[in-house]
Amino acid sequence: MERILSKQNAKVKAWAKLATKKGRLEQKTYLLDGWHLVQEAIKAGAKFHAIMATEEQMAEHLPDVPHGVPAFEISKEVAAHIAGSKTPQGIFAEVTLPEKTFDPAYVHDGLWLFLDAIQDPGNVGTLIRTADAAGFKGVVLGQDTADAYAPKVVRAMQGSHFHLEVLQGDLNDWIAAFENNNLPVYGSELNEEAKPYQEIQGLSAGALIVGNEGQGINPELAKKTTANLYIPILGQAESLNVAVAGGILMFRLSLGN
Repeated sequence: MERILSKQNAKVKAWAKLATKKGRLEQKTYLLDGWHLVQEAIKAGAKFHAIMATEEQMAEHLPDVPHGVPAFEISKEVAAHIAGSKTPQGIFAEVTLPEKTFDPAYVHDGLWLFLDAIQDPGNVGTLIRTADAAGFKGVVLGQDTADAYAPKVVRAMQGSHFHLEVLQGDLNDWIAAFENNNLPVYGSELNEEAKPYQEIQGLSAGALIVGNEGQGINPELAKKTTANLYIPILGQAESLNVAVAGGILMFRLSLGN
């Protein structure tokens, strides 16, 4: 096992570049930070390129790492550099970046969440994790939505991206595909004239769109929905966080009454 102590090591520089979208696309890999995420990747049969861990973490977890995966023992300083944090968990994995694209076969069953220009990584990760919890089949990240494999998004997903489909694409194409299959697509809208979300019944198949934190759903997409849903505000807050609103609507669609 190779031991790496310097932040100037070529491998360390390559791992650190995975914090950027450019680096991920160039290397076709992304980084998992922490044993929980590494463990989820093992369960999902992800393709590993490397395991990197401090001495303590390596001693504890190396027996559980798939056979043949290159393992590197790193210093705590290197771990902090790779993680971009002063208090990293001390174990990482470099895994293959998925290259899934739109396929009409995805549209025939199950519930899907569409993210329209959701820019905060924490919101994107939380929405994907909540979609997993609500039993959704997949999530599509539309234009100007934060990259699903950015470090902050990966941490917020907590491994849920291994449990459902996570794709990027043009939401217009997805809406049209659902429409062609006679499946409903609902939007979320901060508008008292929209349809109250309590009036919607549970679905076995269909989609929900949630929009940008400040602007909401693109008006052109909102025109294409089956209906746009409104969550009544009972207190003095002007609006709900998009991840909270999305969670309410997802569970409404998946559970109905």
